[in-house]
Parts: sequence; C-alpha cells; structure tokens
Amino acid sequence: MRDRCDAIVVFGATGDLARKKLFPAFAELAATGRLPQRVVGVAGSDWSTTKLRQHARDAVTRFGPDPVDESAVERMVSALRYVQGDYGDRQTYERLQQALTGSEHPLLYLAIPPSLFETVIDYLATFRLNEHSRIVVEKPFGRDLASARHLNRCLRHRFDEDAVFRIDHFLGKDEVLDLLVLRFANTLLEPAWNRHHIDHVQITMAEDFGVAGRGPFYDEVGALRDVVQNHLLQVATLAAMEPPVSTDAQALRDEKVKVLRAMQPLDPATVVRGQFTGYSDEDGVAADSETETFVAVKTEIDSWRWAGVPFYIRAGKQLATTVTEVLVEFQRPPQLFFARPDDPPPRPNHLVFRTKPGERVSMAVHMKAPGEGIVSRPVELSYTYDERVEGAREDAYARLLDDALKGDQRLFARADAVDEAWRVVQPALDAPGPVYPYRPGSWGPAEADTLLTPGRSWHTPAV
Repeated sequence: MRDRCDAIVVFGATGDLARKKLFPAFAELAATGRLPQRVVGVAGSDWSTTKLRQHARDAVTRFGPDPVDESAVERMVSALRYVQGDYGDRQTYERLQQALTGSEHPLLYLAIPPSLFETVIDYLATFRLNEHSRIVVEKPFGRDLASARHLNRCLRHRFDEDAVFRIDHFLGKDEVLDLLVLRFANTLLEPAWNRHHIDHVQITMAEDFGVAGRGPFYDEVGALRDVVQNHLLQVATLAAMEPPVSTDAQALRDEKVKVLRAMQPLDPATVVRGQFTGYSDEDGVAADSETETFVAVKTEIDSWRWAGVPFYIRAGKQLATTVTEVLVEFQRPPQLFFARPDDPPPRPNHLVFRTKPGERVSMAVHMKAPGEGIVSRPVELSYTYDERVEGAREDAYARLLDDALKGDQRLFARADAVDEAWRVVQPALDAPGPVYPYRPGSWGPAEADTLLTPGRSWHTPAV
C-alpha cells in the first residue's frame, strides 16, 4: 500500500500515552492539514464520543504547544469517534468496522500494553482490518529476545513488514536526526571518524526526577529495558553507522542493523546497575525491589571502523541534572608539548552533541593561555540552537505519525534491528549483577567509574 492512510484508529485512546503525546500530535497535524478526517479511539472505558472529544481538547491544552491553535484543536476534535469495548470481544471489532465504513487505508495504532498485542492483532485479521492497513506498535517491543521474536512472528503472520511501524519517538526528534546530518553532511569529520583517531564514545541519558508516577510500570522494566535497549542503542547506531547508499528507508535501516550486528553482547561484568535511595518508597514499587534506576554499560563494535573503541552508555533517574548527549573523545596527541609539567594531563579534544535540553554541538580544543608562557588551555567552540531565530522544532510524534500515514519507514525500527538490540542486552538480563545504591542528585553509584580504564573518565555535562 503506497497511498496515504485515510483514517487513524487508536487502541488505548483513554490512556496516558494518547493524552500526553498522541492528541497534541494530532492537533499539530490538523494545523497543517495532515490529519485524516476520521480518528477512531478504541478503549474499554465507559466513555462516549463527546467525553473523548473533551478529553482530547483538555490534553492539547495541557500538553500541547503554547499558545494553542484553537482552530486546529477543533478540526482534530471534530474528527474523533469513540468505540467502547473489550479488546478480546468480537463485538468491539464489529463496531470498529462500522466506524471505519468508507475508509480504505486505516492506520492502526497500538497504544496498549504489549501483553494485548497478539489478541488485538488476531482480531484485526479475523475482521480483515489488517488488509490495506498499516500498524504502529509502541515500545517496549517485548521484554527480552524471546518475547520480541514472538511478537514479530505474530505481526508477520498478519501484516507485511512494509506495513509495520515500530515506533520509538526518540528517533523522531529533530535534535537526534541532526546527529545523522552532522555526520554525513560535513566531510571534515569523516577522516577522523574511526578507531585511528577516536579513543572512546560516551552516550548519556540523565534525568533529575524519579519514576514520575509510573512506579508499577517502571518496577517491571528498569533502565536497561526502558531506554538502553531502544533509545540509546539507536543513538549509538547513528553515531557509528556507515554512510548509506541512499536516503531511502531500506538503505538507512540496513546500515543501522549492520552496527547492531557487529556490536558485542553485553558482558554482565561490564554492566553496573544502581538504584537511587528512596526508590522503594515510590507508589507501586516493591519494598524489596531489585529494579535498576541507573545502568552503565560498556560494549564494542567489531568492525573495521570501530574495532577496539569502547562505547560507554549510561542512563538513570534522580541524577544531578536532565541531559541527553553523545560525547566522542579523540585520542591524545603523541606528545603534550604545551601542558604544565605539574598539572594533570588535559582532557583530549572531544565533540559533544547534546539533544536535551535543547540542541547544542561543541568541540573542545586547546589554545594558548594568556600570559608570557606558551601553555595550552581548553576552549570550547559551540553552536546552540535558538528557536527564536531558527524556528520551532516539529513534535517527534507528529513527525512519526505523518511518516506512518505516508508509509515512510526510515525512522522506524525494522524487525531484525529489534532482534539484534535484544541480542546485545540479553546477557545482562539473564545474569543481572548487584544493584548499588546511589544518592539522589549524584551521577549514580561510584562503581560505574570502574567501567572506564585508567586515563578515561565520565564526562560531566554542564547545563
């Protein structure tokens, strides 16, 4: 199916994801004329279309852009319809069929727990709602390698791969996509972007808040499953991939899969898990929980470009600040001519690409310090994105929804990529190590420092 979808069906329309992300994205699409005229919400809540419309309007007011485009909200609200029913009840899908009368190419969005995917997919096929449709599947796509493969088999049995869109909103962010552009639109980086010049790579996703009311969900998932297996491994592929032969979906995703295939599985000895003090007091968290709220890992990519270059990835909650960034540290010069003899060796040149908060690219270089002596000092060459000058970024969900409506899969995960990402993390799931406590407001447990060899240290982001 190549045509643009002419309707959207949201399973889980009364849930948190729809409220915080989907309805604001629908309003943004409506503002630019990209929202289909029919959006059908499906859920078990005893609601009416009127109640869903008011719920969606309130969601955009609270979670959408400021100021709110009232005319766009009204166009979005007028497109909404509601189908109430249990996901395991045939009558729910009979009512859905009726609500879609006249639609030829619906987009089916599963904003529901993964445990319900198979039930909904089977019923969609029973009522032939999988024909001429596209389907969007939210993360987490499985909770380990075996369950992810099972879900893939379920999807492939009912949908062609080119109709399946495994969404990771991280990949729809302009700031993340800029990493791809930075690499392949600037030839000055290419000669140095390899093991001969790069010492190591650090990827950090830090949050200065806790589980934010998601205790029951988070306690079943943990940091490794929640953000490393998906978000951060995908960022690693953008930093490490080879130039694609073209910009189409197949070529771009081929190169990302190659990185994951070359990535070493996590050795449990090079995985450090932590839990912030007070986590067990959160609502919905077990008193004796061993779930990690912090994880740091080391892996390598066995390719000609990256062999021997460690990739350090860390993510955590209740850390010192909220920041997501990639740091590429280059090798030291063979001789430090201009360093003071009594000072510790200066940090080598490094490139920092920050995606949150805001977008920022900086390069640390060394220049002469003021004064009589010829002594080097670090200086930073930086670019900071300014929305006031350069315009507002497009919402990630709006971008990805529009791509799914068009059938553009470039920013969605392919089945083999999901499989390889789970392969990388599976050893750490099979043999989880101890959980070290850490103080809220810190940078995690001190044990994470042991992952880096002498002479290397974690970068402390300045926000």
